[in-house]
Amino acid sequence: MNVKPDFSKNANAATTAPAFLSVWDMHAYYGESYIVQGISFNVHEGEILALLGRNGAGKTTTLRAIARLDDPQVSHGEIWLDHTPLHKMKSYEASQAGLGLVPEDRRIIQGLTVEENLKLAQIAPPIGWSIERLYDLFPRLGERKNQEGTTLSGGEQQMLAIARALARDIKVLLLDEPYEGLAPVIVDEIEKTLVHIKEQGMTTVIVEQNAVRALELADRAVILDTGGIVFDGLASEVLENEELRSEYLAI
Repeated sequence: MNVKPDFSKNANAATTAPAFLSVWDMHAYYGESYIVQGISFNVHEGEILALLGRNGAGKTTTLRAIARLDDPQVSHGEIWLDHTPLHKMKSYEASQAGLGLVPEDRRIIQGLTVEENLKLAQIAPPIGWSIERLYDLFPRLGERKNQEGTTLSGGEQQMLAIARALARDIKVLLLDEPYEGLAPVIVDEIEKTLVHIKEQGMTTVIVEQNAVRALELADRAVILDTGGIVFDGLASEVLENEELRSEYLAI
């Protein structure tokens, strides 16, 4: 039986800190395919949560459902962000409430420069993330601010996608496969940035096939298998549990 949690704490996780983003009994479909089958978990303010599992486990579906995109179709459940009911919102309203999704394909806007991509996303006036502060965070973007965004390297496009999400002064950053196709040195650079914004209070959920890198970065982990949760706890516990890693992450 799926019991609705107390949103003030997460008794099943590794901490009893107040929940910031809460998913309760969420069910999601693609057409007739039942992908997410009644999952519940909390993310605490200022932490990095790794959402992991094998291909087809429901990771990206979960992120897209949280972001309230039209696909997948969410048939049941609740999603709360800082006591705001996202499950009653459209995707643009969830974005305005503080969710920032960086999809796997990054979706840099063709024909716009780096700076134009950032200015288009930025709220006015900016509260926390000015263009100058984003360039301090990603110096490469400052060097290429007049270059068309789609002509950047893959790593630079990923930096731009993250910076564009931050430009909206979000509360939670959702990352879908941010390391895909990137050289290890670029992954290192992006991870340092994620640690830096975490130190400034950013809450992050990361879906990543490179599970070891994600676990080394994250505070906590949620592992999905065939649409359900099989683990919710400290990321370090997964790194130390060879049986768990082998069975559900193939590592």
